[in-house]
Amino acid sequence: MAELVSQPTSIQSVYNWYREDRLSVNRRYQRKLVWTLEEKQKLIESILKKYPVPAILIAERDGLPGNYEIIDGLQRLQSIMSFIETAFPTLDGKFFDLQGFPTAKSRADEGLFVPSEAEEHLSQKEVSTILDYNLAISVMRNATEAEINDVFDRINTYGRRLSDQERRQAGVQNDFSNMVRDIACTLRGDSTANVLPLHLMPSISIDLPRTKHGYAVQADEVFWVNQGILRSTDLRDSMDEQCIADIAACIVGGQLIERSKDSLDKIYQLGSLESERISDSLEVYGSQKFADEFKYCVDEIIKFCNEGQIQKLRNIIFENRTTNPFQSIFAIIFIAFHESIIKDNKKITDYAGLKKSLKNVGEKIGKTRRDTSPEERRKNIDMIKGLIGSYFVEEDIKSQIYGNHSTTDIESAIRRSEIELPNYELKQGILSLSSQRSIDKEALYKTLKTISAIANIGTETVGKVIVGVTDKDDHANRIKDLDGIEPKKVGRRFVVGVNREAKALRKSVEDYFSFWRNSIKNCEISQPLKDSVLSSMDFNSFYGLGIIVITIIPQKELSYFGEDVYYRKGDATERATTAKEIASLAQRFSKL
Repeated sequence: MAELVSQPTSIQSVYNWYREDRLSVNRRYQRKLVWTLEEKQKLIESILKKYPVPAILIAERDGLPGNYEIIDGLQRLQSIMSFIETAFPTLDGKFFDLQGFPTAKSRADEGLFVPSEAEEHLSQKEVSTILDYNLAISVMRNATEAEINDVFDRINTYGRRLSDQERRQAGVQNDFSNMVRDIACTLRGDSTANVLPLHLMPSISIDLPRTKHGYAVQADEVFWVNQGILRSTDLRDSMDEQCIADIAACIVGGQLIERSKDSLDKIYQLGSLESERISDSLEVYGSQKFADEFKYCVDEIIKFCNEGQIQKLRNIIFENRTTNPFQSIFAIIFIAFHESIIKDNKKITDYAGLKKSLKNVGEKIGKTRRDTSPEERRKNIDMIKGLIGSYFVEEDIKSQIYGNHSTTDIESAIRRSEIELPNYELKQGILSLSSQRSIDKEALYKTLKTISAIANIGTETVGKVIVGVTDKDDHANRIKDLDGIEPKKVGRRFVVGVNREAKALRKSVEDYFSFWRNSIKNCEISQPLKDSVLSSMDFNSFYGLGIIVITIIPQKELSYFGEDVYYRKGDATERATTAKEIASLAQRFSKL
């Protein structure tokens, strides 16, 4: 049984925990950062006035004394830590003065955050007031996962602080809820490990158009908001996950459900007949199978929206301009696409015709409460299938749907590369950026060594080398001038693609892809690693730019490049130069 211990702790000490990665967030039940700037500023004002603030609840993580998982108080803790790192000012426009806190200043000097260039700062007395303020912290020790789940659920039952879908997802951990969460993260571009340090939360949180907190996920770039299906505030409240859950239940369960709060509540209510029906159905259907199908259908929807003149889905299906979200109509359209592609085993052959067939179709779909019934949903789905049917032909495309990277997978991986530096390597290509455009053999050689280095991270880490992406503005601009392409920005990266290199080399895209395969096949990488890499290499057209994804799956033993052993140090590839270093790397595989 869990033991609850009161542990008042100064903000100065909590900051040390924060930067030592001793405070973590479990994404399975914790929502994203959602506080407004004013809410953050009022919290700082309360601390400066020495007012009491609500208690913070953390749990000591199993086997890691002094390392804590945040149960309640995520928004408060992140607000305080980010204020210290000068992310925002007080209500009267003053920033935290790093000169008064050497610990934070040294973190800035190390490049862990970029301090604000401000003229107005807190006084030394005010800085001391903040650092000396004792937060009321309660620590759960020896808590089981079930107890943590129960406590979190009880805390968030009072006051309705979570949205309906956030509460559903937080209260249940099963294959269905995990699948919904994973698909949603991929589409938003915030896929990470389930547990991550508090300081990385901004990298997976959503910046709304008017807030500009500096969070990595821009709401208006995410599929749901970009296509007008949801408002940006809906995304913050996890309405995307609710939409996915509704569609998944209809498809996986083999029958349409009523689109209602009660229907989804029953699916997430452990032990209910509906929950057991969906769980049993998903076990047969397969979580990964459905996830691949969902992402493929999203890709096809994006393709027809981008055909010819690029248009939002909202502007295609509604005659009159509107900013209203249309989750229910999107679900009808999506299920019609899914049935046509997966159930009827067909492929789209005419994106332009398909786009035209759905013009103003939103006006034909009922929007009343009666239209949410399974019977009315079926009528609308069949109507959509009738409109789009002539733009499909029967063709087996299973190899394109399952096991390959979708456009959304690639966008998610590119965003994830900003957080998990050792696991990812981005390469703009193999050609030098000089006017001669010759193959840069040294860069190619370095990439091959990096593959072996990523494999040596450990037995549980999947890594990726993504070719056709750069994180350097000057490279993106140079490529734009050299190859006449428009780089696509994803997060802080630029997709420049590899089709331009194939063209410059006077090769087909297929021959260019073969060049990479042959380079790996003929290099000195350990054979088990080489075989697994060659079997999982993938090409995606990615908005006509072309991307190669090289996946490095976990290995059972240390990987070599020739006689050498390489490893990752941050986003750099290093060669192990001593027997001690090699032995330390080999130890990562000794428990298999």
